Amino acid sequence: PPKTLIPKITFSFPWSCSHVSLSFLTLAFTPAGLWLAGQALLQRGNPFTSAPLLFCLQGYEGLVEGGENIKQANWLSVSNIIQLGGTIIGSARCKAFTTREGRLLAAYNLVQHGITNLCVIGGDGSLTGANIFRTEWGGLLEQLVKDGKITKEVAKKYCHLNIVGLVGSIDNDFCGTDMTIGTDSALHRIMEVIDAITTTAQSHQRTFVLEVMGRHCGYLALVSALASGADWLFIPEAPPEDGWEDFMCARLGETRSRGSRLNIIIIAEGAIDRNGKPISSSYVKDLVVQRLGFDTRVTVLGHVQRGGTPSAFDRVLSSKMGMEAVMALLEATPDTPACVVSLSGNQSVRLPLMECVQVTKEVQKAMDEKRFEEAIQLRGRHTCALTAAAVCADWCCLSPFRQTHFSLAILNVGAPAAGMNAAVRSAVRIGISQGHTVYVVNDGFEGLSKGQIRKVGWHDVAGWLGRGGSMLGTKRTLPKTSMEKIVENVRKFNIHSLLVVGGFEGWGSHTCSNSDICANEPSLLSSAQSCDRIKQSASGTKRRVFIVETMGGYCGYLSTVTGIAVGADAAYVYEDPFTIHDLKVNVEHLTEKMKTDIQRGLVLRNEKCHEHYTTEFLYNLYSSEGRGIFDCRINVLGHLQQGGAPTPFDRNYGTKLGVKAMLWMSEKLQEAYRRVFANSADSACVIGLRKKMVAFSPVTELKKVTDFEHRLPQEQWWLNLRLMLKMLANYQISLTEYISGKMEHHNHNQQIITFS
Repeated sequence: PPKTLIPKITFSFPWSCSHVSLSFLTLAFTPAGLWLAGQALLQRGNPFTSAPLLFCLQGYEGLVEGGENIKQANWLSVSNIIQLGGTIIGSARCKAFTTREGRLLAAYNLVQHGITNLCVIGGDGSLTGANIFRTEWGGLLEQLVKDGKITKEVAKKYCHLNIVGLVGSIDNDFCGTDMTIGTDSALHRIMEVIDAITTTAQSHQRTFVLEVMGRHCGYLALVSALASGADWLFIPEAPPEDGWEDFMCARLGETRSRGSRLNIIIIAEGAIDRNGKPISSSYVKDLVVQRLGFDTRVTVLGHVQRGGTPSAFDRVLSSKMGMEAVMALLEATPDTPACVVSLSGNQSVRLPLMECVQVTKEVQKAMDEKRFEEAIQLRGRHTCALTAAAVCADWCCLSPFRQTHFSLAILNVGAPAAGMNAAVRSAVRIGISQGHTVYVVNDGFEGLSKGQIRKVGWHDVAGWLGRGGSMLGTKRTLPKTSMEKIVENVRKFNIHSLLVVGGFEGWGSHTCSNSDICANEPSLLSSAQSCDRIKQSASGTKRRVFIVETMGGYCGYLSTVTGIAVGADAAYVYEDPFTIHDLKVNVEHLTEKMKTDIQRGLVLRNEKCHEHYTTEFLYNLYSSEGRGIFDCRINVLGHLQQGGAPTPFDRNYGTKLGVKAMLWMSEKLQEAYRRVFANSADSACVIGLRKKMVAFSPVTELKKVTDFEHRLPQEQWWLNLRLMLKMLANYQISLTEYISGKMEHHNHNQQIITFS
């Protein structure tokens, strides 16, 4: 656009539909991502250097009322909010905006402030309202001219309104995106409660019925059930068959007879039966007490799911989407349709807003008409995959298994990582459900060579989901050190297939070429939480910079993503070479920062990012160059990052990979019938998430794209995130390397795996 039409961008948080509350934690750091990205774009190396950004307080209500509700923001407005819950600019229901008169007032207020671009964060109701507003824009301006409130020249100048939507909803109920902003944080709250309840349930041999949010969407219930190994699940999209009471009680009784000391039942608040009759948590409790006599309690989580500190995943997701939203507004033309920024795999994409809203409404219509299978399909293939994984990994043990003559073994190798146990558990149960004999191996390849192999049953892996580390034990020993003994034991136990879960030694970690993401989010979460506390300490002591060392070997993923999640000033990694000149720029940047009201600094360093520029060297450099301006401290996070319970992400990601891996091996074995020939390239594969899909890649192909010396893939997808890291740290950068998301069309049949 010509410089005479300098666009202004405002950020609004509407709340226009009854089942979406935007006074929710995720919206606190969404403005941070949007504003920091927008400020960097518009004031650091882009033609619109004088373009202001504005906040609209109290959502649509602020748009309608105008005045002090629309105010210009600056860089300090969103400093140090990325770790906060809630929303700093407020949100409110607004009946006035649902009327044309209300939207007329909103249009007038936007024109008065020269706003031509609007970023709306909310649910489908809020985004639908934004699209209606955009559709009526021309007519609203004509009405304002007719009423004499604006001139024809002003109406012509602001004749187009561009809108980009971001979906903020803990229910993950918007079709077109794998994950909505806030869902992961809500899952963290739920799993914290379930893990706490599990301990008391085991102690007292109790059954707990937990009710989670989800009036029209059962995503939270489904994922939390999968992540906790719940005994039964109720969600609105998949009502139980008639007679479910008998099946559920049989399931609960069967698990108790096997030695289990507790039962967990997850129920979404909108759960119904096949006839549309609500299923309440109190009804389920009374049913268990009357039929089984179990000591049963009900826990309704309520709004605790909306509060708390945002998860590391949500922080990165919102920042990434915020950056893409600003780019979409800058690239928009009068012919560009209103779009919503979505997540597909690990990619940000743009989809037509109303196309997604329409599919979302079709889900509810299908449920109202009792077309439940279609409703699940409309939710997306990831929901179908989750449902299938839940059924396979947890609730098919009542079905008789057709036995085969195949035997499979599972082992862990490399360093322990959260999510390993979830993968082993799901693989064991899928293998058993396929009729195979399943063995587990203790202590990796060393245990395989020593014969530490045992047959495992369905209930032997109960309770593994929430355990950190490796229940099987893991070592870095490679098979070549004792190949003859390994071969001997493979023959002895007649093992036809081997599932290896682990790090680079087993071709299964983030440093492996096939996987864009691995199961070990607690390391990211613990790093983010530790850095939050460090920042708080730095805030209490003015003019202090912390140098924080993270793990990762030569892989800088952890440092980079943690840096985005906590708002770091710099993150040094091996994959992005740096020189003494770069260090000088970073020190000068922090020196200038200390002259503002933000008198704290945070610098991350990957443990092997540079041979000579060690953590101690950086500490001495920053201390010397910042003398009299700021002081420095060192913090080495160390093995703190490896410990802790798995996050909801790791539990579900590990479960899904375990299911898919075992089904793939089972299929290959069935193709072989009686004799197994492992002489083709695809007889040894690595499973991992590649952009939008889970893929199996032959090990022979991965050798070509792997740096074995540094245990890294030759190309790292996450390096694109470093541009955003520098942008959000307020560095002067060029956007020529930024790859914008392209406009796509919603396809609910696309096979994808979500991050949650």
